[in-house]
Amino acid sequence: MQFRKATIFDIPTIQAIAEETWRPTYHHILTEEQTIYMLDLMYRFDVLQKQIEGNVSFYLVEEEGVTMGYVGFEAISKELVKLHKIYFRPHQKKKGAGRFTMDFVKEQSKLMGAQFIELNVNKYNSAVDFYLKMGFTISQEMELDIGRGYIMDDFVMQFDLRLIE
Repeated sequence: MQFRKATIFDIPTIQAIAEETWRPTYHHILTEEQTIYMLDLMYRFDVLQKQIEGNVSFYLVEEEGVTMGYVGFEAISKELVKLHKIYFRPHQKKKGAGRFTMDFVKEQSKLMGAQFIELNVNKYNSAVDFYLKMGFTISQEMELDIGRGYIMDDFVMQFDLRLIE
C-alpha cells in the first residue's frame, strides 16, 4: 500500500468512495435524508476543492493501482492535527489499510511537530472501537448542529503523539 497526495483531479474518486462508504457505515445511525444532506455538505466539489487547495492534506490510499480509500487531516495549531476524514471502500476493509493509514497520519503529524491528533466520530459508529485499538482516548462528547435540524452526536477522541518514539 502507498499514499498519493490528492489533487482536485481526484475529487470525483473521493466523492465516489464517500458514496460507497457512507450508507453501509451510517445506515443504522442516519436517515437517508440526513445522509444526502451531509454528503452534499461535506463532499460537494467546491468544498473538497477548497480543502485540498487549502490546509487539509488529502491522500489516496492505493494498492496495485487501485484506490482503496482516502484520508484527510490538517494542522490546526502547532500542537494539534485534526483528522477530518478516513474512509475505505467496503470491500477493502479488513486488509490492514486502516492501521497502515493511522500509522501514516501519526508519522506525518509528528513531522509537523504536533503533540496530539484529534478526531470526531459518531458515538454509534463501529469505528470508535478501531480508534480505541489505535490508542485514541475519548476526551469529550459533543453535539454539533449542522443545520436543517440535524445534530452530529460525536465523541471527540485524541491520540497523544508524545507516547510514541
